[in-house]
Amino acid sequence: MRGPGDQRRRGRGAQAAAAAVEAREAASAAFYEMDQAQKYIDGRVTVFEDLDAGAAAPARREFAALTESADAASMAYISVLDAHDLDDQDRTPAELDAARRAFMASTDRLRQLTENLNGFAERLAPKMAQLEAALDQLPPRLTAARDAVAAADAAITAARDAGMDASEPAAELARAKQALAQLGSQGLGGLGLDGALKKADEVRAIAGAAHEAAAELPQMAEKVRNSLASVRTRVDVVAGRTEPVRQAMTVLLRGYAQACWQDLRGAPEAIESGVTRARERLNEASAHMARTEWKQAQQALTAARTELNAADRRAGQVTGRVAELEAVAADPTKPVESVRFAVRDAQRLAMAQPGGAAPQHVRVLDSLVERLEKAPDGLTGAHPDYWAYLQELESIKTAAGDVVTRIRAERAASS
Repeated sequence: MRGPGDQRRRGRGAQAAAAAVEAREAASAAFYEMDQAQKYIDGRVTVFEDLDAGAAAPARREFAALTESADAASMAYISVLDAHDLDDQDRTPAELDAARRAFMASTDRLRQLTENLNGFAERLAPKMAQLEAALDQLPPRLTAARDAVAAADAAITAARDAGMDASEPAAELARAKQALAQLGSQGLGGLGLDGALKKADEVRAIAGAAHEAAAELPQMAEKVRNSLASVRTRVDVVAGRTEPVRQAMTVLLRGYAQACWQDLRGAPEAIESGVTRARERLNEASAHMARTEWKQAQQALTAARTELNAADRRAGQVTGRVAELEAVAADPTKPVESVRFAVRDAQRLAMAQPGGAAPQHVRVLDSLVERLEKAPDGLTGAHPDYWAYLQELESIKTAAGDVVTRIRAERAASS
């Protein structure tokens, strides 16, 4: 039969065991709470890195330090758990009390680390909320990008069905699809949120341009057909100017000094060459049209127009020169009047300045009057150099205009 002492010892042992178990359960709960916090935050940091790798780097470093401490605390908790088997009935009250203290110390450490983890999560939350709000913009932009790709695909198919060469818009569409595939890969395709948003917009822009180019192909075909007919007509017109230019050059050579026409030498041959090159470009355009290469055909037609414009301009220079020279030969004094008016207008403006005309303007204008009076003196001999005469008059008129411009600029600066 056991006495009161044995009963007291059993009572103390039961109390110690209960306290130790309670401490163990508290430590277990603290371990679970810390583990859950660690896993949750690890997931949030991973999302942060996916959305903005650069900004997430400091957070990942801080979390790595917290993880190291948490892992150490976890190992210590497991060591305490292994060292104190509370299911052993032979444990003494002293051993149970030591277990209780060990579990309590582990609990305090685990709770402190959980508090540190939660504090880190709170600091991370505003940035995450901002990024996730921006993330809401991605789905509609991706949808717009996919819609643009689908529309471009349909337009290219329609153009091909109509016999058009849609290789260029198709190449652009392939580029858009490749970028879209990158967006469709795991996470954000390694682009980050900002990069993914920009990539989605880029896909939409590229696909939109491809769509527009494909849709324009039928219109381009019609435009090229019309342009071909128009340029063919113009080739004949410009070619028809060759003979009048030859006749005009004959007039210049026979009736005027060499200085009046030497810069136009070879004009008929240049016009003929331009027309020949334009015909070659037309043949190229026709060949491209036969292969439904409308853009290349359009480029060839543009080149033909350039040749014709140059030839036409050259023809105009010759016939225009004859008209100018014949007019001045008929009345050399007539072109002087408009130049004299320009010089007088500049003189009036100079005199109207406060304080009278500036000396530098007076000197220039006086020299222009002197040049104007001497200009007809160069018209000597059987074939006067009327072209030099006209150029001198134009030079005087331009110089008078320059004086007017300077006076007005000075007036504006002083007001």
